[in-house]
Amino acid sequence: MFAKIASLGLAGIEAFPISVEVDFHRGLPVFEIVGLPDASVKEARDRVKAAMGNCGLDLPPGRIVVNLAPADVRKQGALYDLPILVGVLVATGQLPAFPEDSVLVGELSLSGEVRPCSGVLSMALESSRRGVRRFYLPALNAAEGAAVKRLEVCPVAHVEELLCDLRGEKAIPPMEPTPFSQEGPAASPDFREVRGQLLARRAAEIAAAGNHNLILIGPPGSGKSMIAQRLPSILPPLTFEEAMDTARIYSVAGLLEPGRPMPAARPFRAPHHSVSGAGLCGGGSPPKPGEISLAHNGVLFLDELPEFSRPAMEAMRQPLEDGRVSIVRAGYRLHFPSDCMLVAAMNPCPCGYFGHPTHPCSCSQTQRLRYIGKVSGPLLDRVDLVAEAQPVQFEQLAGEGEAESSEVIRARVLAARERQLARQAQTGADCNARLSPSAVRMACQLEGPAHAFLERAFHSLGLSARAYDRVLKVARTIADLDGADRIGRRQIAEAVQYRGLDRKYWGSGE
Repeated sequence: MFAKIASLGLAGIEAFPISVEVDFHRGLPVFEIVGLPDASVKEARDRVKAAMGNCGLDLPPGRIVVNLAPADVRKQGALYDLPILVGVLVATGQLPAFPEDSVLVGELSLSGEVRPCSGVLSMALESSRRGVRRFYLPALNAAEGAAVKRLEVCPVAHVEELLCDLRGEKAIPPMEPTPFSQEGPAASPDFREVRGQLLARRAAEIAAAGNHNLILIGPPGSGKSMIAQRLPSILPPLTFEEAMDTARIYSVAGLLEPGRPMPAARPFRAPHHSVSGAGLCGGGSPPKPGEISLAHNGVLFLDELPEFSRPAMEAMRQPLEDGRVSIVRAGYRLHFPSDCMLVAAMNPCPCGYFGHPTHPCSCSQTQRLRYIGKVSGPLLDRVDLVAEAQPVQFEQLAGEGEAESSEVIRARVLAARERQLARQAQTGADCNARLSPSAVRMACQLEGPAHAFLERAFHSLGLSARAYDRVLKVARTIADLDGADRIGRRQIAEAVQYRGLDRKYWGSGE
């Protein structure tokens, strides 16, 4: 007999349909799986046999051939265990035909329990797009699948539950969706804990308001990491669409919290400087999203930036520019979203005290240039703001007054973002960092003195074309924080200030 079960596979974060075809004939016992299965898929026959035996199911002697179609796409993972088991039972006459408007995924334990699998959210979205009515999936993934509307999600904890449902004996109650909620700013550390550092705090506020990339440079212990860790507390809340995009990436990576299918706050990723290029930008076998994709719609914080390997840093250039990581191999091409805010912290030299007002620097000029030169010009060109974190004075630390709180700063950031959203119909961008070159000319209208000032700065600092656009975008964000429709000389001067530090430390305006 022949049976056909609808299932799903994954390629990056995209799901695609898989047909699990099972053919059974009496004869010598053979159990084969074809259709480009990897080792974990081939091992499904042993898990299926053991699960059937421990659940009291009959496996008649005969030739069983399982084909995973389409046969020219490599199949990976253990998510086909449950479809194969159901296909065998249908082909051997122990179950009625599987419903055509349903799909099935799940890994089996030897006892018949159904274990969770990765990428369920992408599979649920693909199922809904294709008009599937019912989605049988592991019980621990049920909340994740139920986040998708117009899809009946049936959680399966054990094989026996699924068999009772398919036989019409006891239906599995569909999973109720978990309402989407947005986490408040109190979930992150507060800016009121940061003493002093008015210039660095101002740069962080501008970065949050326009979603700009930021480098904080200064001596050890000046508060660079503190400021970076508090950035999520002043960022706008995730929209439902942003939360869904982020959740798909975390679902494929297997990092979603059980029972919480959608992230409530923007992600904040801070990988160690020993991370590899694949760990930072994605890759491996099978390919998985890297840290820059896990920070999608959030913040990627790289502490001690020059300590990261040169290949890892250079691999970020294209994702930072395009907002996605492209992984191309001989047999496939995958894309992972990577639209995040890059925030980096670094010392100005190996000892960390170059330019310190009281602590002498012990590094030679050659050592300092070699250290800071690890951050290349092309990568620096993709950073909108470079801000100094000055040493904190005793009076600032011992003072009784509190600094401005995240709630107050966040209100200004939200107001600036509202102005950017109001221009989205004309610019096509929801924040200033994503303005296209044509949109920059439309959105960044300069007053007369501002134009002359920018022209002088362009020639004196030797700005590149990309850096010129980024200065305009930052100035546009500063104007949005000020509530101004046009960019004035003061906003341009402040934006240029964040490019002038390039010249101080790197000796170049690019």
